[in-house]
Amino acid sequence: MGFIDSRANIHDSAYVHESAYLYGDITIAEGASVWINAAARAEAYDIHIGRYSNIQDFVMIHIGSGCGTRVGEYCSITHHVTLHGCTIGDNCLIGINSTIMDGCVIGDNCIIAGHTFLKESTVIPDNSIVMGSPGEVRRQRDNRIANRVNALAYHHNARAYAEGNHRAWEDMALFQRLAREVAEDGR
Repeated sequence: MGFIDSRANIHDSAYVHESAYLYGDITIAEGASVWINAAARAEAYDIHIGRYSNIQDFVMIHIGSGCGTRVGEYCSITHHVTLHGCTIGDNCLIGINSTIMDGCVIGDNCIIAGHTFLKESTVIPDNSIVMGSPGEVRRQRDNRIANRVNALAYHHNARAYAEGNHRAWEDMALFQRLAREVAEDGR
């Protein structure tokens, strides 16, 4: 099935699906999850996945020509995304089939819409909604709560998957509870 390099540093509370491929200097932090058929290669630099972030099915993460790749805390890197030598801030959602290229820096609380392409060295400010090819900021809005709820829902789902429960999201009350908790937390 998958492969986990002996150099990978995976927190005890993280979930890595058995079909994931992790090569080189990779850190998967507390509560993070790496899903079905995701692949990460860190041959020269490192890859860091922050606390409670999720790397969803068929995501590809690679290092850049002069830098590693960083994913902040409470991020959702959704299906078929490619991250290549970039930095993603905290509380971000990177939409399905997006590509983020070398040297890109995405601020905190951002949404990158599905199918967006960010060319090399693009800088996205905090609280942005980005779409297009090449991607452009279309609106400004603090997306922290919605993005964090999504990341925490994936954390709960990963814990369920680790126990063999593949239907944890049947109870939609989970999402309502998480939204209340995140809003009350204020961070």
